[in-house]
Amino acid sequence: MEEAPPQQERMMFAGMVGAAQVLGLASVVLTGVWMGHYRGGFAWDGSSYQFNVHPLCMVLGLVFLQGDAILVYRVFRNEAKRNVKILHGVIHLLALIVTVVGIVAVFDFHRAAKIPDMYSLHSWCGMLTVALFCTQWVMGLMFFLFPVASSWLRASYLPVHVFCGLVLVVMSIGSSLLGITEKLLFSIMSSYSTLPAEGVLANVLGLVLVLFGVILCYLITREEFRRPPNPEEESLSVHFKTLTEGGSPHSP
Repeated sequence: MEEAPPQQERMMFAGMVGAAQVLGLASVVLTGVWMGHYRGGFAWDGSSYQFNVHPLCMVLGLVFLQGDAILVYRVFRNEAKRNVKILHGVIHLLALIVTVVGIVAVFDFHRAAKIPDMYSLHSWCGMLTVALFCTQWVMGLMFFLFPVASSWLRASYLPVHVFCGLVLVVMSIGSSLLGITEKLLFSIMSSYSTLPAEGVLANVLGLVLVLFGVILCYLITREEFRRPPNPEEESLSVHFKTLTEGGSPHSP
């Protein structure tokens, strides 16, 4: 199979990044319309309007912003690695802040309404995702942005960090789909089977999230979209090869 010409490859890459941005923004807008129009809006008063903050923050933080944080390594392939690392970390920090606001909103709402916490599959998967996300962010700071570990340890952790980032995307979207279904069953269970407008909008939101995840995973895993190697990355690759295959870092 012949490889795509560079110009065609660049056009495909730009188109897919654009599609990812449109789908990511659409997921945030659809969530806002669902919670704002069909569920009454937003507040911070312990009412159901405070709960509405939760899905909006989780889609914005754990899905859209996290996806963009990962994409910066593909979009800014020719920028200085240090600058891209900082941007990657800052966007992840914004995602973390938004996510924490969403978590606090739902727990505060449950406490005010005397609703039990952490009993559903959605809540279990969601908290596991948040815990892994926080761990991934802290480990990324220590190993790559403000490295306190040796190059040997950084090389051994690098593939784990990349793999966990991809897993987090899948877990975040999966948790969101569980949350959409749970919210629909709680809110419109009696009429859901008749395809009311709210149910259709929420189903479309779920499909948009899935498409966003598919395009994001494709962009992340395609070799031709990776950053060109630089001395730092070559050094990490040499160390990682030494770890996995043995021998000297200077061996060919």
